Amino acid sequence: MVQSEAQIRMAAFRWLEEQTAHSDVLTWHTLAQGFTYQGERVTLVGQQGIWKPRAFAQIPISIRSTPHSGYGDLVTDDGFLLYSYRGTDPFHRDNIGLREAMRQNVPLIYFHGIGDGKYVPTWPVFVVDDRPSDLSFVVAVDAVEAINPLSGEAVGEGDYYRRRYVTAAARVRLHQAAFREKVINAYRSQCAFCRLRHLELLDAAHIIPDREAAGEPIVPNGLALCKIHHAAYDQNIIGVTPDYEILVREDVLAEEDGPMLQYGIQALHKRSLILPERRKDWPDRDRLAVRFEIFTNAI
Repeated sequence: MVQSEAQIRMAAFRWLEEQTAHSDVLTWHTLAQGFTYQGERVTLVGQQGIWKPRAFAQIPISIRSTPHSGYGDLVTDDGFLLYSYRGTDPFHRDNIGLREAMRQNVPLIYFHGIGDGKYVPTWPVFVVDDRPSDLSFVVAVDAVEAINPLSGEAVGEGDYYRRRYVTAAARVRLHQAAFREKVINAYRSQCAFCRLRHLELLDAAHIIPDREAAGEPIVPNGLALCKIHHAAYDQNIIGVTPDYEILVREDVLAEEDGPMLQYGIQALHKRSLILPERRKDWPDRDRLAVRFEIFTNAI
């Protein structure tokens, strides 16, 4: 890999680290604007999913999925990502570029689409296999510390197992980011308990935890909650009935404390849950019933 390109890649990684310091989600506009490196503009995305900036000779800097492409859900038996070819011609220049990235072990950036014009970046990723019969590449996520900033070559032993572990963690993060985006949008960017609208204070709470079989990262298994109400829901201080009624645990109702408890928790008792506009996004009643039983047992 040409040294200047390697340096630009490392600069891109540093820029992404700065951009994601407060939020994992970046907009198309931000990525299309890119950053300046030694007086030259470096763009990170374009109209094609496989993107090579003007300053690069052959190997792309990034690959991108859309919210509708499903790339993030296609995985190999050992947990790596499958990324589709550009078109059906294995010798399209974009596919050749990714094949060369695999040959030289060059790190790329993967932008996972989670909503219109919104992406979660993951880096570095490596093309580790080519599957012409499936018209796809196998992509592994790795740790930044595992690459040489100049050569792009992975260092140390156990690359396969490290990449398998890092990829699994990255997949969880990508799914959670997509889950949050969909749930927050469904609830019109407000807490389903108190209507708080500060995005930085909102979470997507699971009704059934994601570690359980029914804990899928889908909107009917989610509630948009502010951080204090998310914590109260997780700790079974607050429960929601299958009929969308909010209840506060009896011992907490009996407590006497300051205004936060009085107005922030106790005042919610027997209020109706704020529901999404689309009925298909409403909380699943069966999941609520399972979770509400846990709440009642905690009383």
